[in-house]
Amino acid sequence: MRLEKCWFCSSTIYPGHGIQFVRNDAKIFRFCRSKCHKNFKMKRNPRKVKWTKAYRRLHGKDMTQDSTFELERKRNRPERYDRNVAENTLKAIKKIDKIRVAREARHHSMRMKGKKAIEQQAAAKELEQSIHLVKAPAALQEDPSLTLPKIRVTVSRSQTEDAWKNNDNAGNPLTWWHRKLNSTLSYARLVY
Repeated sequence: MRLEKCWFCSSTIYPGHGIQFVRNDAKIFRFCRSKCHKNFKMKRNPRKVKWTKAYRRLHGKDMTQDSTFELERKRNRPERYDRNVAENTLKAIKKIDKIRVAREARHHSMRMKGKKAIEQQAAAKELEQSIHLVKAPAALQEDPSLTLPKIRVTVSRSQTEDAWKNNDNAGNPLTWWHRKLNSTLSYARLVY
């Protein structure tokens, strides 16, 4: 069974699947699905499209150099069938697959190591800001160090009353709403 690689996204194409495009110069392009074919026709560069293997390898999201990739390389020379060689190859494929999975996991953990510290700092900051949601109110009263310091602002009553009198509530949308509500209520009382 011959498994091909998609020209655009580098995914595996199984027999009976995909689209094949032959250019005028007899170069064959194989695509796994119409999405890849359409992107090719739009002349998009696979190294600039984020979901392709080429982009992921170029930007350090997938492993690029590894000895386990050597097994997947395409070989065009025919080999004489030997039962022992085929058996050993199948055993080796399983071992190499385990090694590759372990290396990819290690690569991923190394990539995400910095992100984990940033996420922990953000979580600690969020917890510090909203500790009152997590802790019970009684615990906050017993241990005042858990709460953030409160800032007191003093506003004299005469200043606010003068501001209300001078403004005469003309531009205050809240008073307009109260007037509208009172008029509708009085209208409702008259109807019923």
